[in-house]
Amino acid sequence: MHTPYPTERSRAIGERVEAFVRDVVTQYEQDPRCGSHGPSDELMHEMRAQARAQGVLTPHILADGDHLSQLETAAVLKRSGISPLGPVALNTMAPDEGNMYLLGKVASAEQKTLFLDPLVSGHARSAFFMTEPALEGGAGSDPGMLMTSATPQGDGWVINGRKMFITGADGAEVGIVMARTSEANDPKTRATMFLVKLPNPAVRTERVIDTIDSSMPGGHAVVMLDNLYVPNAHVLGQVHEGFHYAQVRLSPARLSHCMRWFGSTARAHEIASRYATHRKAFGKPLIDHEGVGFMLADNLIDLQQAALMIDWCAKIIDEGSLATAESSMTKVAVSEALFRVADRCVQVMGGLGVSGDTIVEQVFREIRAFRIYDGPTEVHKWSLAKKIKRETLLKEQA
Repeated sequence: MHTPYPTERSRAIGERVEAFVRDVVTQYEQDPRCGSHGPSDELMHEMRAQARAQGVLTPHILADGDHLSQLETAAVLKRSGISPLGPVALNTMAPDEGNMYLLGKVASAEQKTLFLDPLVSGHARSAFFMTEPALEGGAGSDPGMLMTSATPQGDGWVINGRKMFITGADGAEVGIVMARTSEANDPKTRATMFLVKLPNPAVRTERVIDTIDSSMPGGHAVVMLDNLYVPNAHVLGQVHEGFHYAQVRLSPARLSHCMRWFGSTARAHEIASRYATHRKAFGKPLIDHEGVGFMLADNLIDLQQAALMIDWCAKIIDEGSLATAESSMTKVAVSEALFRVADRCVQVMGGLGVSGDTIVEQVFREIRAFRIYDGPTEVHKWSLAKKIKRETLLKEQA
C-alpha cells in the first residue's frame, strides 16, 4: 500500500528508507535478539550502524538540523514502519521521535547539545516519564492527576514519585520527567518538564512489565524516582509550563504512531494477499472465495482511508495549529482501521496468521496495544464530545 510523496525530497528519502527496510531490516525479524521486551540494544546499534552507513538514519531530521514537514514526515515514517524493527533501525521510533521533536522546539542551545544531539545521532535512547500507576491514583489519560512532585532545593529541584509504563526507560540515556510543581494546596495542578542524564542512581527501574507488544527497546517499565536532583539548567523551557509543552509534543507524537503502524499493517496486508493468492482450498485460490477476497478488499479501503486521515492531520499541523482535536480524530480512526486490517490478515492466514512464522501475528499484537497508547479510543471520543457540546452551546448563544 503506497501513498503519494508530497515533495521531491520526501520521495528521495522515502524511497531510500523503504529499500533499506525491505532489503536489510526485514532480515532481522527472526533474530533471537528480538525479545518480549523489544529488540536488544546490541541489535539496535547493529541495525543503526547499517542505516548510518547508507545515509538513512534519523531520516526525518535533515543534515542542517531542520525537521521535515509533518506531511513529508508522514511519507517517510509510513515506510520506516514496513517492518516492526524499521523505526528502531532508522531512529524514528517512539518515544525518541516525539522527544526529539519536543527538544527541537523547546530546549535551549546547551540542552540540545547535551540531550538532543545524542538522540539525533542514534547513539542514545530516551524515555518520557509521564504515566503513573493507575491503582495508586496517578496520572494516565488524565494528566491533572499527576502525583510525582518536584520541590525547589538550592539551585535546582528534587523530584520524588513513581512512574509506570515508561517506554524504553530500561537502557535509556536521556529522560524527560514530568512532575507537579504547584503547591500542595493549589487547586490547579501545574507541571514542569525536567531533563535527566541516565543512568542515575535516583532513577530506579523496579521491573519491566510484560505486555502484548514487543517492538520497542527496553519495553515498558515501572520506575521509582527517589530524591532525584535536577539543576535549574536542566528545566525544559519554563517552570509550570509542562502541560503546555506536552501539547506541543502531543499531536505530532500521536500522528507518528499512526504513520509507523500504518507501514506495519500495510506490510501485513501484503503478506496476507500473497498467501490468499497462492494458497488453494476447495479447488481455487483463497482470494477467489468471496469470504476471503472481500476481507482483503475491506483492508484496501481501510488502509486508504487511514493514509488520507494521517495526511490531513499532518497538513493541519504544518499550517501552525496544535491540531488537538484533529489528532484525536485521526488517532481513533487510524488505530481502529488498522486493527481491523490486522485482524483480517490473521483471519485470512488461519493458523499461519497466529504463528511467529511471519510478522502478521506481531503486527496484530502491536496494533491492539496502539488502540490504548497515546490515549484510548474512548478518551479521545469523550474529548471530542466535550468539544461538540461546547461549540453547540456557543452557537446557540450567538
